[in-house]
Order: sequence, then structure tokens, then C-alpha cells
Amino acid sequence: MPRREMSDRQEKMYQYIVSFIKERGISPSIRDIQRDLDISSTSVVSYNLEVLEKLGKIVRNDKISRGISIPDLSPALLSQNFGRVPLLGTITAGSPLPDPEEVNLDQAEQVTVPANIVPPNRLNGVYALRVRGQSMIDALIDDGDYVLLRFQETAENGQMVAARLIDENAVTLKKFYRENGRIRLQPANATMQPIYTSPENVQIQGRVIGVLRSLL
Repeated sequence: MPRREMSDRQEKMYQYIVSFIKERGISPSIRDIQRDLDISSTSVVSYNLEVLEKLGKIVRNDKISRGISIPDLSPALLSQNFGRVPLLGTITAGSPLPDPEEVNLDQAEQVTVPANIVPPNRLNGVYALRVRGQSMIDALIDDGDYVLLRFQETAENGQMVAARLIDENAVTLKKFYRENGRIRLQPANATMQPIYTSPENVQIQGRVIGVLRSLL
């Protein structure tokens, strides 16, 4: 019996998984695949993953998160010129969202950072957040991208930060400015308005030092 070939959808899904692993150092989730490839449901994703596994294109481990691997993808390839930082959740680039739950850094999911983005020897104190929203689109940060932030509690005017609004118990990604005795948190989107608040209401939780682009 001739070996079954991949359909166009399965080929696209396979190439997506390979690219995702090479770029991030982790495999995509089923919801990542559904969203980025505009697939109608997670059940359709699961069916096509089963076909890819039967064809020997992927290996799945259902007991761990993001348990897809590529047999032909050399681990040595992934380990060269990369560093890793913890992924601590999602941050909105639109209206503030509630402060994410604290994450145990030792147990957090890891994101691979290519050396051309940030050299591995400069990743101490750096963490990643996935961006939700498009208020920083003019700064080339889109929905689904990952921002790399260095832990710090201060910022200079014009720096992009993760800022916690204490009274609202919310965190947002914006450019930071001190002006006229108040703080302006400025979106990089001409259609959106800045957030004005008092210095006492703002807690800096990190400064953006790099961006990992969404694949699609």
C-alpha cells in the first residue's frame, strides 16, 4: 500500500509547528495552531495532528503541556545561540487587564530567545509576556507577539514598560512619561487615548528590551 501523503492543511500545519519550535524553542499548543492557522475548531486540529503522528511527522506526549516534537529536528540545532527566559503570562496592549497570578519561575514555561534578539549572557532578570491587543502596533508590537522585559521598578521617559495600575489592580503595556506631576501611559496607536494617572498609582514591573514576532 502506498504511503499516505499529507494534505495541504496538514503540510501547512507541519511547517507551522517546525517554524514555531525553531523560533520559540517550545511547541505550539492546540489553541495556538487553531488561532494562527484560522482552523474552525480544536477538534479539527486534533484530528490532523493524529494524522501527522501516524505519518511519523510529529511525536506527541499528551501528559505534558505543549508536548509536540519533530523527530527530524535536531536538538543541537535548537540549542545553538539561544537563551531561555520564563513566560509569565499575557499582558494587554489595549485596556489594562487584572494583574496575572504570580508564577513560580522554576516551574514556568520557557521561551527561547535567539542571540540576535538578546545575547544569552544578557538574559539575567529577563522574562517574557505574550501580548494581547494592538495598542502598541505603531511600535511594531502586534497581538500574539512576545515581549521580553527586564525586571526593574523605574523607567525613563519614552521607555516601554509593563505598568501596574495599583488602584485598578491591572497591568498594561505602554510607553511611560512623567509630566506635570502625573504619569502618562501612552499607546502606540493613533486611534487610542493615553492613560493619565498619579505617580502613586503606577508600579513599574519591567522595561521592554526585545520582541519576538508572532509567526502569522
